[in-house]
Amino acid sequence: MAKNDFVGKWRITEMSTWDKDYFDEEVPAYIKIEKNLMGNFHLGYVQGEMDGRIIKRQDGEYFEFTFDGNDYGGGDDVSGSGWMKLKGKNNAEGEIKFHLGDGSTFQARRIKR
Repeated sequence: MAKNDFVGKWRITEMSTWDKDYFDEEVPAYIKIEKNLMGNFHLGYVQGEMDGRIIKRQDGEYFEFTFDGNDYGGGDDVSGSGWMKLKGKNNAEGEIKFHLGDGSTFQARRIKR
């Protein structure tokens, strides 16, 4: 598996902490990973810029990232971390955690390379 396997735009389809009405509030929720492993995401009222890397674990490769952004619902700056693991070519699962805040696992489907 190469880092390019993670590159693309991923549609967040399910989250353990928030329902679809929330995470799709402003736009269809997504994570976008660029070739340089930087990227961005938008879910609910939160937008963030990501800085990532590929990590090899016993059970496969993961895209791990930290992020910095804004929660326009509360007007606060937010930061945190997360990870994503591929489940086949066009599906993924992961987790996003806000520093001193909530976290959620998610399911995602690739919509664009």
